[in-house]
Amino acid sequence: MDTNLPVSSQPRVVIVGCGFGGLRLAKSLRDAPVQVVVIDRNNYHNFQPLLYQVATGALEADSIAYPIRKIFAGQKNFFYRMADVQRVDTAANTVHTSVGDIRYDYLVLATGSLTNFFGIESLEKNAMQIKSIPNALNLRSFIFQNFEKALLTENPEEKQALMNIVVVGGGPTGVEISGSLAEMRKHVLPKDYPELDLSKMQIILVEAGAELLGPMSVKSQQDAMRYMQELGVKVVLNTHIKGYENCRAYYSDTEFIPTENLIWAAGVNGAAVPGIPEELVARNKRINVNQWNQVPGLSNVFAIGDVANMVTDDMPKGLPMLAPVAQQQADLLGDNLQRLIKGQPPVPFVYKNKGVMAIVSRNKAVVDLPKDVHFNGIFGWFTWLFVHLMTLVGFRNKVVAFVDWAFSYFSSDQALRLIIRPFSRRDVKDDQGKKKAEHATSTPEYNPTPPAIQVK
Repeated sequence: MDTNLPVSSQPRVVIVGCGFGGLRLAKSLRDAPVQVVVIDRNNYHNFQPLLYQVATGALEADSIAYPIRKIFAGQKNFFYRMADVQRVDTAANTVHTSVGDIRYDYLVLATGSLTNFFGIESLEKNAMQIKSIPNALNLRSFIFQNFEKALLTENPEEKQALMNIVVVGGGPTGVEISGSLAEMRKHVLPKDYPELDLSKMQIILVEAGAELLGPMSVKSQQDAMRYMQELGVKVVLNTHIKGYENCRAYYSDTEFIPTENLIWAAGVNGAAVPGIPEELVARNKRINVNQWNQVPGLSNVFAIGDVANMVTDDMPKGLPMLAPVAQQQADLLGDNLQRLIKGQPPVPFVYKNKGVMAIVSRNKAVVDLPKDVHFNGIFGWFTWLFVHLMTLVGFRNKVVAFVDWAFSYFSSDQALRLIIRPFSRRDVKDDQGKKKAEHATSTPEYNPTPPAIQVK
């Protein structure tokens, strides 16, 4: 029991997940009279907003990750266990993990989100995603492996599919990775693959809605569309990808986009933990919480960040799944836990919107601030760089990211295009780290009979 954690007279706060929310909460309890236990399957904190730059070779993987134990070195009330959480037992105040059971006095679920494939099995099996560092490294290897294959094939349809890249989802992640890929097509790939006619390479961004960057202002949406067009990214709006198999991304029963590279950035669900009563979990797998981030009916169980479904009058669908929300909830919950220990009433959470932003490519970004303040272009780009640089954990990571960005800016190059871990779709794992069903990895025979999409 308790996986060799020391016995303490102080109440134990168990935090599941060390993302933006879990990390911030554990830090906020540094001087609190509690024992802080963090459980995470990875021994590092992952800065997810920059995963797409790892996938496209702009940053090293270890420049956006930082060891959990090193982050909390010197925090005497902190303990970490590397484990998968299997379920929670709220009646016994126990978390069941892959390394044993851990008792808690207060439990905080900060498990983040998982990719939502909307129940489409072929997409879940075959599409690439970028929710973790392994995902990003796999995607980077896969893209470059396919260009190596394109050099060898004589089949024109197969060559086109190997070179085409389809990004599904027109939110910030989809826009950012599409822009980064367009920059790669312009500056990097011609140097590495002069034998290929890269004018035929298509980067296609597919969005189910009527505009890009749906949650942002109309001005940002218009700017993002203009930037995409300037970069040569083909944007297809009001279109659903209904399936993906045999190197075909189907948008109807018979019509498809030929591609071996489909990147899914179209949606996420909350990463709810087994053991939480089903009636407390919303349709998008987020856990319902009240204004104190407390799970209703469970006085000592809380949820923060992406997994927490906090509904307000202004946001009837729940607060957005953004890092600032998780961090603000963590700060307040840290104070409220100490108030509860002292027998004082908790303070309700009020979200302070500090704005949203998205980068498209070099000198191209959009920023929306409160009170309808909007700016774009190089000023928005510098703002995005500064905010993300300052948010990275660890001085070394900040320096490495700055140097990498400066090198890429002045050289128009990205040095990190090594295939150091050759990737096969047989290696694809889901967000929980479990291996997906195996299927063919070789490029199939191409049948040109069904009409392929004509993207203008």
